[in-house]
Amino acid sequence: MKTINFFINGKPLTVEIEPTMRLIDILREVLGLTGTKEGCGEGECGACTVLMDGKPVNSCLVLAGQLNGHSITTIEGVSDGQELSKLQRAFVDAGAIQCGYCTPGMILSAKAVLDVNPQPTEEEIKRGLSGNICRCTGYQKIVKAVQIAAGGAE
Repeated sequence: MKTINFFINGKPLTVEIEPTMRLIDILREVLGLTGTKEGCGEGECGACTVLMDGKPVNSCLVLAGQLNGHSITTIEGVSDGQELSKLQRAFVDAGAIQCGYCTPGMILSAKAVLDVNPQPTEEEIKRGLSGNICRCTGYQKIVKAVQIAAGGAE
């Protein structure tokens, strides 16, 4: 067991945990933050994407020992209490949510794109989402949702 200090959705957290425990398991099993989904467990699908210091990472590949001093944002940290964020609302409005399994990871990847560039081109959006697989939407509605959130589409 090791003491790990990090931030989760803006709040400091100290946990006593096995350093080889995966971040996705810490989120879901220890912290009860079940919005992050596990797809492949190999870092290929992006379903488990969270932000680590503002950058998208596959939480199935991050070990507890790597968290010390870092800041993690999950889908639960994107909204403002019970209010959906502008980006989350755009996903709903654009019909970019179907089964919803990939949605948390897609939203966090999109947030990372918009945090770096609030007015991304379609190509920049696609590149930013390229680590996330969706089997339902065909991606066009997801790209449109990001454009809506950026104020570039209606």
